[in-house]
Amino acid sequence: MLLRLRAIAHQPKIRLVLAYLAGASTALSFAPYGLWPIYLIAMAFALGQSQSLSPKQAFRYWLSFGFGCFSVGISWVHVSMDTFGGLPLIASVGLMALLALYLALYPAIAGTLLAKLSPQSHLVRYLLLFPALWVLSEWARGWVLTGFPWLWAGYTQTSGPLSELASVIGALGLSYSVALLAGAMTLLFNQTSSILKRATPLVILTGTLLCCSYLASTLSPITQSGKSVNVTLVQGNIPQSMKWQPEALWPTMLKYMDLSRPEFANTDIFIWPEAAIPAPEHMVADFLDNANKIASLNNSAIITGVISQQQDSFYNSLIVLGNHNQAVQDSADYQGGGHNEFKKHHLLPIGEFVPLEALLRPLAPFFNLPMSSFARGDFQQPNLNAVGHQIAPAICYEIAFPEQLRANVNADTELLLTVSNDAWFGASNGPLQHMEIAQMRAIELGRPLVRSTNNGITAIVNSKGEITDKLPQFETGVLHASIPLVTGETLFSKWGQWPVLLLSFLIFGLSLLKLKPFKKLQQAMLKWNK
Repeated sequence: MLLRLRAIAHQPKIRLVLAYLAGASTALSFAPYGLWPIYLIAMAFALGQSQSLSPKQAFRYWLSFGFGCFSVGISWVHVSMDTFGGLPLIASVGLMALLALYLALYPAIAGTLLAKLSPQSHLVRYLLLFPALWVLSEWARGWVLTGFPWLWAGYTQTSGPLSELASVIGALGLSYSVALLAGAMTLLFNQTSSILKRATPLVILTGTLLCCSYLASTLSPITQSGKSVNVTLVQGNIPQSMKWQPEALWPTMLKYMDLSRPEFANTDIFIWPEAAIPAPEHMVADFLDNANKIASLNNSAIITGVISQQQDSFYNSLIVLGNHNQAVQDSADYQGGGHNEFKKHHLLPIGEFVPLEALLRPLAPFFNLPMSSFARGDFQQPNLNAVGHQIAPAICYEIAFPEQLRANVNADTELLLTVSNDAWFGASNGPLQHMEIAQMRAIELGRPLVRSTNNGITAIVNSKGEITDKLPQFETGVLHASIPLVTGETLFSKWGQWPVLLLSFLIFGLSLLKLKPFKKLQQAMLKWNK
């Protein structure tokens, strides 16, 4: 019976269906489910099923696996197109499927190269080449065509047993670790050697990675500084359908001020979300001047999202109202004009800029969303300064790009900040996955993180990536907390992704060129495996 089932599973069409289902199951490894072992099992299953395929067959197999990953994992993308973009449901789902199919090309290329290079040694194939190819495919997906680094394998460990390792090797390094463990699991089904030899790599690698994660925690250079900052996050819960309506502008701004007013007595820094003030600075100068003076009188600062303008260019920005350099000042510091301001660098395609806009904008309202013609800020910008505290910000989608945030963190940075408006994605998994990604940045850079959003998830995260406080989604609310500050620099802050990328490129290069050291390594592993 078992042999018959195996024969059915290896029929070409059934095999592709199983690949899709395996890929689709990986969505359960990410927020809100967090069932991280499923990713390992699904990847190991796919490796085992595809090990005897030709490069052409492997391409189709891993394309199906990848399409399963993304068509289910990012199915929430269609919500913004359907609900707010004016597209019929069938069109929004179709565009989401096209995006998923494009993203599936990356695992398909990794699987094709694995089959093409096809090392004789299973140890080399699964413990060296596959993790390297998988990491390179995820890295490429994170920057090609502006990048979409969502659902990296490493994010399955945000709340998993290897999370502390991110402070050393980052999310991409955790992707390498996950692929490595999946490769070791695949060896268990290799019938060419004894069960002891087949299990040995998995046991050794699992033990080593768990020990490294434990050491990364106990030997962490991040220590408490003894200082703290009182922060209040305001979640306005403004309906997306109203947010950009001119008649809703003043009610929206007054709502944020009214929600903040009771907390002035015990707050150093207020955080209002992305585009909390949904208008250009010059149009709301009176309101900003008033908020600036109120914050200063109360020895505090307000960081808020706003639309800033320089000449003919508009920016999705964060500005600081009130006191910049210290809590108690004779007068407020806000001046406008780019002073103590952060301009979003990594813009969201379609939502914040439209490629080929002369062609696409006339096609549908989806290509003409409010504020979809932003200019791009610099990759590296000074930290925001609020009552003397140095804050490294990332606006919305930018939090998914670890190297950008790393470039903006320095020895004086005390706090990471991300603001967002995930109301575009309704009650889907998108905002929850977004929160999970933000938690990973806190672990990598060893700093507490605050996340302020329009309708959730608004939360406070400690330097270990653990959520310590949060507000319910889809409710108006205020979150106040005293955040202990830390000092020290993680190894990821120093090195970034480059060590794991260099290792992956080295392995790929040696296997591609079939150099003598790689051949000798294969021969040694073949002997061990017999």
